[in-house]
Amino acid sequence: MTTSTLPPDHAARMDRAALAIDGLSVGDALGETCFRDNNRDRLMDDPRRTAAGPWPYTDDTEMALGIREVLQRHGRIDQADLAATFARRWQLAPWRGYGAGAFQLLGLVAAGADWRAAAETMFGGQGSFGNGSAMRVAPVAGYFAADGFETVADQAALSAAVTHAHPEGIAGGVAAAVAGAYAWANRDRRGDEAVKRGLFAAVLAHARPGDVWTGIRHAATIAFDVSIEAATRLLGNGSRISCQDTVPFCLWVAARHLDDYQTAIVETIRGGGDIDTNAAIVGGIVALAAGPESIPDCWLEDREALKLRL
Repeated sequence: MTTSTLPPDHAARMDRAALAIDGLSVGDALGETCFRDNNRDRLMDDPRRTAAGPWPYTDDTEMALGIREVLQRHGRIDQADLAATFARRWQLAPWRGYGAGAFQLLGLVAAGADWRAAAETMFGGQGSFGNGSAMRVAPVAGYFAADGFETVADQAALSAAVTHAHPEGIAGGVAAAVAGAYAWANRDRRGDEAVKRGLFAAVLAHARPGDVWTGIRHAATIAFDVSIEAATRLLGNGSRISCQDTVPFCLWVAARHLDDYQTAIVETIRGGGDIDTNAAIVGGIVALAAGPESIPDCWLEDREALKLRL
């Protein structure tokens, strides 16, 4: 697909993708500050006591910006272009916090390897089920939110497969994207308890059965008045850096606070674990429901300015 065949509502789609990236990147950058200098403890005492800006963003946002580039050019997920874009942005900013697996994979792609073969060789040939497929997918949710969950799931699966050949890695990306699209579709009723609970059913109907799916089904049974600490004990908090122990928790927090971006991010950070990635996933979903006005202006100002093109 070339720029001449972009959908007629491409600009509106890109606006939704931009909103999702703002939600994702602010959560990512603020979450990253909480790994140092007692910033997490201060924020837990008072949500206004954030670290001094600018807050550098991590590979979570960097890869989401890569997806944005591809959507801008093609109006869909072009996997070859996405692999090349990920590799190019990694080469230009390798210090963004990429994991060892990403270094290996993107290094192979940058050296000319086929992305399919490279992704399939990861982790002894099983492929990756790390939470990276979910941390970056929010712009896919935003761009395709008006096209129905099936299209969102298909495009999210394409975006995940570029780096995550394992079925659970793909399932995690699909689940986070469908949750984001659901958030957008129900933005006018985001405060309704039934709508919040409905997020799980929408995701379970479109995510591939497996461990991620089972975790989300478990999350759907947990009451919203359970403490965040109890929820992490039941669902995980990304400490294992896998989709299986990240996505169910993030969807539970996002559903619980679908109408309140600031509280959603603070509560996500309270849960600990892979804080920046958790907050990126939750932030991308909730921003699509709560809208741009839900993201505190001071947080946007303190987040490092996004480098849309490297």
